[in-house]
Amino acid sequence: MALARNSDSEEHLHSTFASRYVRAVIPRKRFKMPDNSMHKDAAYQEISDELMLDGNPRLNLASFVTTWMEPECDKLIMESVNKNYVDMDEYPVTTELQNRCVNMIANLFHAPVGEDEAAIGCGTVGSSEAIMLAGLAFKRKWQQRRRAQGLPTDNPNIVTGANVQVCWEKFARYFEVELKEVKLSEGYYVMDPAKAVEMVDENTICVAAILGSTLTGEFEDVKTLNDLLAEKNAETGWDVAIHVDAASGGFIAPFLYPDLEWDFRLPWVKSINVSGHKYGLVYAGVGWIVWRTKDDLPEDLVFHINYLGADQPTFTLNFSKGSSQIIAQYYQFIRLGFEGYKNIMENCMDNARRLREGIEMTGKFNIVSKDIGVPLVAFSLKDSSKHTVFEIAESLRKFGWIIPAYTMPADAQHIAVLRVVIREDFSRGLADRLITHILQVLKEIEGLPSRIAHIAAAAKVSGGEEKTAKMSLEDIAKYWKRLVENKRNIVC
Repeated sequence: MALARNSDSEEHLHSTFASRYVRAVIPRKRFKMPDNSMHKDAAYQEISDELMLDGNPRLNLASFVTTWMEPECDKLIMESVNKNYVDMDEYPVTTELQNRCVNMIANLFHAPVGEDEAAIGCGTVGSSEAIMLAGLAFKRKWQQRRRAQGLPTDNPNIVTGANVQVCWEKFARYFEVELKEVKLSEGYYVMDPAKAVEMVDENTICVAAILGSTLTGEFEDVKTLNDLLAEKNAETGWDVAIHVDAASGGFIAPFLYPDLEWDFRLPWVKSINVSGHKYGLVYAGVGWIVWRTKDDLPEDLVFHINYLGADQPTFTLNFSKGSSQIIAQYYQFIRLGFEGYKNIMENCMDNARRLREGIEMTGKFNIVSKDIGVPLVAFSLKDSSKHTVFEIAESLRKFGWIIPAYTMPADAQHIAVLRVVIREDFSRGLADRLITHILQVLKEIEGLPSRIAHIAAAAKVSGGEEKTAKMSLEDIAKYWKRLVENKRNIVC
């Protein structure tokens, strides 16, 4: 029993230390506005000094979000930082630039738009808002069909894979839609289209497919999903369509895999979102949503306002927002063109392959990510009996690398992986340096006592031999998550 109490004491110590640490580095005076002013230089220096303790964005390999743009674009961003995008009458050129971006993206995704027609879509704060808007459109279309048939509208659902990003869970919870998830399995970490279509029923508002899974970067098979769904709709008389969450892959597939059918070339794909601030190569704060046709966006969801000087249609969850990211997106489109985007994506994939080969050469890891998909490398330890990917991620922090370690969703929770996202500013030189540091960390932890043995010993004392035998990566992951949670500030 002493060992179990020691384990509890260790966790309590982490919690106590974290609590005191937060109080120490964030004085109570910082929780209220100062009574007096300070000089502008002093205010700048104080904040600048604190921000030095942040991680280096270029070494943050957990994030898909762009961390570098050209100085000319940085200048454009600063010149437009004081423009409120929603003031369309006051800033008509900015509005026109957004419309051009929407049409360029719709063309990239093969939307059936005529030469004299404008594409249907808008800029958003990110893919999360875009997904909320797409989900609302599907829900409203489903409600309209059901009411026209005299059927109830109180139990809508949406079918996704368990690998979806958390914004889909937010949509389901915020807008009262049941989320029906297709479970994963070891070696298959994306939604199975056949299982997804089996889960579709008369209350399904749409099926969400992911072009570029957050977990492994893999593209889901949208074409097979489209074909199976077409068969089911023909058999049942339903009208269940597809939304493609192309947050990560929407600016990759058109340039690297032009023959891959995942977009509006498939008749049951009705809307697509994409993140401009990921492989659209713009700083954080811009996403896009495009609908197949005008009929796929219910008119009663679009508001018309005139108190800013002219009639303005708007379909957003927020109102005011900056114009900078819209302008930055347009800059990237005309600056790079199709050729430039293609070259950058090819370079990202080359660097991902370089990193993958280096990780494989260590002999310690299994590669979980696929060759076709988002340029990232996800990998798991071949032997996790003594040490875990969580220890490796923690140890790499001392070199400045921010690399996430996590367990897979249901039903593959026993698989834990590390994931490195390759962005435009991740060079071959950085890939080689990261491989060197991974080798160094592996050598260091091999000389350390096993933390897993400590956890297992505690489990044995508190739960007996049977519990020890059932120890899994999921249990170990929970242990690490508890320690991390105890160190977090309570502010969202």
